[in-house]
Amino acid sequence: MTQKQTIAFITGANRGIGYETAKGLAEKGVHVVLGSRDKKQGDLAAKKLTDLKLSADAIEFDVTNPADHLKASEYFAQKFGHLDILVNNAGIAIDEQKFGGNQTSKTSMDILKRTFDTNFFSQIALTQSLLPLLKKSEQGRIVNLSSILGSLALHADPKSPIYESKAFAYNSSKTALNAFTVHLAHELKDTKIKVNSVHPGWVKTDMGGSAAPLEVPDGAKTSIQLALISDDGPTGGFFHLGEKLPW
Repeated sequence: MTQKQTIAFITGANRGIGYETAKGLAEKGVHVVLGSRDKKQGDLAAKKLTDLKLSADAIEFDVTNPADHLKASEYFAQKFGHLDILVNNAGIAIDEQKFGGNQTSKTSMDILKRTFDTNFFSQIALTQSLLPLLKKSEQGRIVNLSSILGSLALHADPKSPIYESKAFAYNSSKTALNAFTVHLAHELKDTKIKVNSVHPGWVKTDMGGSAAPLEVPDGAKTSIQLALISDDGPTGGFFHLGEKLPW
């Protein structure tokens, strides 16, 4: 990045992978803005970073609240005049059956709608709100937090390690998010903006559980990599730690 001050917005950043993504970017000299539904928790997370002599602040932000999208857009426009990095990190997993088994035919419309509202529709709405500011960046980057569980190719393969993990609402919301990545990257292919999907890995978070093999900082590595890719880096791809994943 060549601008004097690189600005990043990470949603759901007061804890977990979002916080570690913000920390990792700040350690690279980026000014990070942490989006948090709880302003107090967001401020505390930002203070942890500033106590480390890193550049950070926080805003109250609920990805499912359209009014917060407008407030975020106004905040970045007024304070910085542009946005360089958007990490769409916020997401939920509320399927009754998250790992193993299959209750697709029993998945309620309520769970589907709530999941897609957070993991898909709100991500698109926020990105659309902030895209004019990203277009003002010298090297805009959009990172969508997906999951390997969104891969249709792997779900259809009986030999795949995720073959038995059929949490329909969560998985399909990430598949849809991947489609957004492909389509937006194509639209922006002649600009400096790069759009990619990320699989963070199975991480020890509230969502991933204690049995997960990866520590939280490891789960942020791919997001950080793609947020800082050079001009000759990929766009419209799906990655985990440098490895390209099948759609």
